[in-house]
Formats: sequence, C-alpha cells, structure tokens
Amino acid sequence: MSPDETQTAPVIQPTNPKTAATLIVPVLVACFVAGALGVYGKLHEPTGFAVNVAGFSSPLTVKVWLATLAFVLAIVQLFTALVMYGKIPLRNASWLGGVHRWSGRLAFIASIPVALHCLYALGFADYDTRVLLHSLLGCFFYGTFAAKMLILAKKGVPGWALPLFGGLVFTALSGLFVTSALWFFTTSGVKF
Repeated sequence: MSPDETQTAPVIQPTNPKTAATLIVPVLVACFVAGALGVYGKLHEPTGFAVNVAGFSSPLTVKVWLATLAFVLAIVQLFTALVMYGKIPLRNASWLGGVHRWSGRLAFIASIPVALHCLYALGFADYDTRVLLHSLLGCFFYGTFAAKMLILAKKGVPGWALPLFGGLVFTALSGLFVTSALWFFTTSGVKF
C-alpha cells in the first residue's frame, strides 16, 4: 500500500478534564447507593411482613400496581424527554417540562413503598435468575436515579450525561417492571 492510499483515522477530541470531573461525584454516589442497598438487602434478615392497603387483595398486588404506575409514569418521562430533546416534533409543548418533572416525581414516589417492602420484607434475593435480576435492577435503579438527580443540579456537565443517566434510569425501571409486575400479571393474572 502506498502512502497515497492510506486512510487517516478520524480525530477524536479528548474530553475536557473539568467536564469529565463533574461526573465523578454522581457516579461514585450511584455506586455507593446501589452497593449500600444491595449489602443491606443481603445482610438484613427479611421479615416476610408487609403492610396491605385497603382495596387490594394482598401486599403483593399493592406492589404490582405501584410498580405498574411507576412504569407508566416512566413512559410519560421518556415521551416528554424525547419531545424536549427534539426527537419527537410537537408544537406548543411549553407545558411538557412540568409534565416531565411531575411524572418523574410521582414515579419515584410510587417506587418507594415497593422498594421498602422489597428490602424490609424480602431482602436481596438470588434464588432464581428472575429474582436475582430483579434485586440487581432495584439497586441499579436507585443508584442511577441518585446520579441523575445530582447531574441535574450540576453546572458544566457534558450534554450527553443527562440523557444517558435518564436512559439508564428508564431501562432499570423497565427491567424492574418486567421482572415483577409483568411477571405477576402473566403468571397470576390481573388482580387487585
């Protein structure tokens, strides 16, 4: 091959060290939160005790429906984020920012009783693949959620970081829905 026939590799610009440093604390917090939840869930002696809510047939159905609510709100989050980032064209969408923020808040609030029940009553379980994946996704969800919230409040964060962490939060919550509520609905039917 002659020198004239060689191709030049594309030049990749290095990340600004200050920009990359803005992600260190959120990523460390994510690792800490996920790890702490996993360790607590594994070391804590599960009580098997759960609180039921009036109108539901069991504590499990409460968890299933709250997880479903969180997942539906996460879909709202995904849609509104895609519109805000210009991936889905929508006119006169100034109201979407508020819908995005509130759907996220409500999804997180709906997930808290589910997580508390899982940690307190069941612990970090690994007796089959679905349950292990669910336990890991639960820890990952709260870790990435913590990182995403920290990234929202930081200045100088790379433009790709928020969509990345938002996508990770959505993916984790989707996996949690599939390994819990959807699994329940497909094996036990839709119950209240």
